[in-house]
Amino acid sequence: MYLSDIALLLLCGSISGFLAGLLGIGGGMILVPFMILVFNHLGFQQELIVHMAIATGMATILFTTSSAIWAHHKHSSIDWKLVAALSPGMVVGGLVGGSKIFEAINTSWLSLFFAMFIVYSSVQMILNKKPTAGRNLPGPIGLFLFGLCVGMLASLVGAGGAFITVPFMLWCNVKPHTAMASSSGLGFPIAAAATVGYMYGSWGLPNLPAGSLGYVYAPAVACIVIVSIFTAPIGAKMARKLDVVQLKRIFGVMLFCLAAFMFNESRKAFGF
Repeated sequence: MYLSDIALLLLCGSISGFLAGLLGIGGGMILVPFMILVFNHLGFQQELIVHMAIATGMATILFTTSSAIWAHHKHSSIDWKLVAALSPGMVVGGLVGGSKIFEAINTSWLSLFFAMFIVYSSVQMILNKKPTAGRNLPGPIGLFLFGLCVGMLASLVGAGGAFITVPFMLWCNVKPHTAMASSSGLGFPIAAAATVGYMYGSWGLPNLPAGSLGYVYAPAVACIVIVSIFTAPIGAKMARKLDVVQLKRIFGVMLFCLAAFMFNESRKAFGF
């Protein structure tokens, strides 16, 4: 990689780690547009770039969430029983989505689907609408099925699932701070399962660049992780001091810009 590519990935890694700790999101989703730029610059095959960007972004969540999880755990903010109840479904969903569905989706449709999910996420951030607590958590089967759906969706967009799990937990009477912290804990099993699925489903594909583990581009993961593991605890600490609602709105506006980029990538993939 060129020095400019490494610098961009290091910058993105520091931001994604900070956001993982601050807002309870994996941070992988915001990396995708920037990695598309880097992978284009490196001359990767066009039909591989979006898949590789999403898979590589998800792989980084393994490390950003690990750091954020430890920071939240030290303050006893994570509901580990809830994390344990939701994780099995998420692991199955992540494996199936990452290995089967992800590989089957064409680049153009994957770009479009990713862009639409960013728009949904940005609207959630800007409005900061909290669902009214209307019920208690479902039983084991209900939690497994919910986790299954979240795992499959997260594996398709390279996200840790917080945009879905946090509203769900709030709706089920989980305290807001616990819901946000627990979403970090849930990001790890989703990321682990989806990353394994990506690598298994794409292993041995032709035209993959050197340094790739299937769709996961290891050099980019290393650049991002080397800084994100230090900035995630800073974000977790700042979450207890800053006006997170205002920060979410600023981040939501930024997501709109990233969505516009991905819609343009989808347009080019469709040949419009």
